[in-house]
Amino acid sequence: MKTVSARGLFTACAIAAATLAGVPQASAADAHNHGAQTPALKLNAGSKWQTDAPLREGMAKIRANVEPKLDAIHTGRLTTAQYEAMGKAVDEQLAYIVGNCKLTPAADAVLHNVIAEMADGAGVVAGKQAVDDRSKGVVHIVNALNNYGQYFDHPGWKPVQAGH
Repeated sequence: MKTVSARGLFTACAIAAATLAGVPQASAADAHNHGAQTPALKLNAGSKWQTDAPLREGMAKIRANVEPKLDAIHTGRLTTAQYEAMGKAVDEQLAYIVGNCKLTPAADAVLHNVIAEMADGAGVVAGKQAVDDRSKGVVHIVNALNNYGQYFDHPGWKPVQAGH
């Protein structure tokens, strides 16, 4: 069975949804590209964007997987296998979020930024991208978690203290 990344699943779902809505595939892919064309992180007229239960659940699980390991990461004690497991766990939760989260189109567009940064970080952590230091991927995941908390309404959410 072929493994699909959260970013790949997200793009495939976006293309499928757009195709069903009658939007050409090339346009759908461009609209869901997480590069420079992605709408910037922004608030909803000064307020945080509403979330739903699958989004809150997935983000809470990602945080619960990453935050307790930060000390081991800072002190160089996290093993390659532990990094790989973390990356896999983040990817699994991102796939869950993408498959189950139902936000308004405007909120979803802003969420794409968070998902993209987190997926990039998970790829580095899991070893899917060659880097000299997998902890650099954790920085992206933590930044994405903190951006999520800054722009999305998740009761009780507090910034992840990265220790830097």
